[in-house]
Amino acid sequence: MKDEQPQAPEPKGKLDTDGERTTGRDPLLEAIDWRLHEENVRRLRQRIFKAAQDGSLATVRDLQKLMLRSWSNTLVSVRQATLLNAGRKTAGVDGEVALTPRARMELAVRVHREAPAWRPRPVKRVYIPKAGNRAKLRPLGIPVIADRCHQGRVRNALEPEWESRFEPKSYGFRPGRGCHDAIAAIFQACCPAKAKRVWALDADLAAAFDKIDHGRLLEAIGTFPARDLIREWLKAGVMEKGKGFAPAEEGTPQGGVISPLLLNVALHGLETAAGARYYPAGSNKAGCAEPGSPMVIRYADDLVALCHSQRQAEQVKARIAEWLAPRGLTFNEEKTRIVHIDDGYDFLGFNVRRYNGKLLIKPSKAAIQRVRERLRTEFRALRGANAAAVIAKINPITRGSPGVPSLSHDVAPELRGEHLQHTSGRVVLVVAAGLTFVVSGRGVWCNTCGATTRC
Repeated sequence: MKDEQPQAPEPKGKLDTDGERTTGRDPLLEAIDWRLHEENVRRLRQRIFKAAQDGSLATVRDLQKLMLRSWSNTLVSVRQATLLNAGRKTAGVDGEVALTPRARMELAVRVHREAPAWRPRPVKRVYIPKAGNRAKLRPLGIPVIADRCHQGRVRNALEPEWESRFEPKSYGFRPGRGCHDAIAAIFQACCPAKAKRVWALDADLAAAFDKIDHGRLLEAIGTFPARDLIREWLKAGVMEKGKGFAPAEEGTPQGGVISPLLLNVALHGLETAAGARYYPAGSNKAGCAEPGSPMVIRYADDLVALCHSQRQAEQVKARIAEWLAPRGLTFNEEKTRIVHIDDGYDFLGFNVRRYNGKLLIKPSKAAIQRVRERLRTEFRALRGANAAAVIAKINPITRGSPGVPSLSHDVAPELRGEHLQHTSGRVVLVVAAGLTFVVSGRGVWCNTCGATTRC
């Protein structure tokens, strides 16, 4: 792939030269063939992946340098950060966002031009409630918009190399994988009536993003061409309102585009340290755990180790703790426990438990309660709204998001939510949490308890 240079497309006529003023559209962005640029990035990622699989490190580095110079990579990364990501309207410490076509194109040109000499800016520290306990706050670090674009460019170069190395039972923040794949792996291991892995180490890492050791992480990245840029992102520090600037000696900020990938790189090798052994590629059972071996299923910093006995589970916990210590990480003892599958445990919003020899995986009570609370909040806000507005707001909640635990089509029918539909001038919604809401021109009320959006 040639090293493209950013150039504004030539106007196609008088109407195009004045298009932004007369139609509100930007002819620069309309002239971009997005399918072509996305295909360029996809093809180059595949070449990096294949070269890494073949063990040709020199070829991998050459292709990664080509990706970092690619104009297609810059365009796709800027589009992702400024148009597709949910946080596109959130500014960093510089207060800059790019919400118009013209601003996005100018940002793309600037990012591509300044890439060789770019120096990261500090992140803006904000706090959001934790999903499991809203009384506790989770720190987020929001990079400036230009840093988000640069991180997307670097991620496209680094991720394919590591995708060829990552362990088979790692599912968090990886392309083509999600939490339902992790739940499916647990089901396949524990579903048979004669399943032997009946003990589970249900573990959580304490502040994993905030405690990653920089030295170990950079050592794992090796001779990656943008290694120095990653080091500067790690050391950029944070700006917090009322406290000013604080340097960063450890961890990677939650909220960064490249942070989930760096966490996966830092935790690579955890399954091997736990003693998990899998059949090699090319065999009929490739990816399956060998007999007598524990199976570790990890989603980011949440993990479950399926073991044959309580003693093996304790040994696995000790091995993992010893492996985590040099990397600056520890178990969150409040959320870490060893349980029998008959007693059950919660993982990724699901409850895994065996009842009289039959394995059932269903949404956890906490996950159902979160959905109920969110629906209550949304319905209160929708008082007086028309049916179309209610449909647009509620359907995404009942469907769920890709890769996120949801009460959707793949759970028990009695727990599943039905989507909003017009029915004889009114709208009926059966919520997954067991409540029926009726929406009409008169307003919204709960048909289960009779309350007006107060159930």
